[in-house]
Amino acid sequence: MQENKYKISRIILAVIMLLLGVLMMVPVLWMVVTSFKTKGEIYLPNWIPSVITMENYETVFSKIPVLKMIGNSLFVSGVATFFQLLIGTLAAYAFARIRFVGRNIIFTIFLGTMMIPGYILTIPLYLIVDKLGMVNTLAALILPRLVSVFAIFMLRQFFYSIPRELDESAFIDGASRFRVLFQIIVPLSKSAYAALLIFSFMNMWNDFMWPLIVTNSETMRTIQVGIAYFKDSNTMDYGATMAASLLASIPILVVFLIANRSFVQGITMTGIKG
Repeated sequence: MQENKYKISRIILAVIMLLLGVLMMVPVLWMVVTSFKTKGEIYLPNWIPSVITMENYETVFSKIPVLKMIGNSLFVSGVATFFQLLIGTLAAYAFARIRFVGRNIIFTIFLGTMMIPGYILTIPLYLIVDKLGMVNTLAALILPRLVSVFAIFMLRQFFYSIPRELDESAFIDGASRFRVLFQIIVPLSKSAYAALLIFSFMNMWNDFMWPLIVTNSETMRTIQVGIAYFKDSNTMDYGATMAASLLASIPILVVFLIANRSFVQGITMTGIKG
C-alpha cells in the first residue's frame, strides 16, 4: 500500500514538473515562431505563421554587424569565464586547504562583497577604465569581470567535500601543492566546473549595462546591446528583435548541451560541507 502511494506521488510530481517545463518553454517557442512571422502577423495570436519568412533575419543582418557582435560576446565571455575559473580555483584551494591567519575573516569579507549591488560599482569601474584609456575596447569588457566571488565560494564548498587523505597521500609521494590541485582536486571537481562554466558564461553573455556604457561603436559592442538597436522610444520591431534574440541564444544552448551532464551533479554536491 505504501509502495503504491509512493509511485502515485512520483507520477504526480513528474506530471507537475512536465507541465512546468512546458510552461517555461512557451516564451521560447513564441520567440522562435515570431522570428519567422511577417510584420502583419506578429500581433496575431496564431502559433503557426501562414507564411514563413526570413525578412526578420535579413533586417537583423542589414541593420547591425550581428556576426561581429556575436564574436565579441563569445570572446569576452570565453576569456572572462576562463579567468574566473582559474582565479577561483586558486583562491578556493587556499581557503579550503591552506591554513593561514585570518582565513575565515578574509573569506567572510569576500562573501560580503556579493551583497553589494553591481550597479553601485558601475561609476567607479568606468572611471578606472577611462583613466587607463580602455574605453571602447574589449579589455574594458573583460578586466572588471576576471574575478568571481561566487566561483570562489562554489569551488571552496566543493573542495571541502574531497577527502584530505588524498592530499596527504600525494604529499607523502613528493607532490607539490600545484600538482595536488591540478592533478587530483580539479579532476575530481568536474561537475562543479561544469555548473560554474554555465553560470559564468551565461552571466557574461547576458550582460547588457556594462557593454552599453564602456563601448560606443558597433564593432566593439556585444550582441545583447545589438538587440536593443531594434527598439526606439516609440516603436519596437518585434520580428527582428526575436530573430536577433534567437541568434543570441544559440551559443548559450551549445554551452549548456556540452556541460549539462555534470551540471545537476555540480549543483547538488557544492553544499555537502562548509
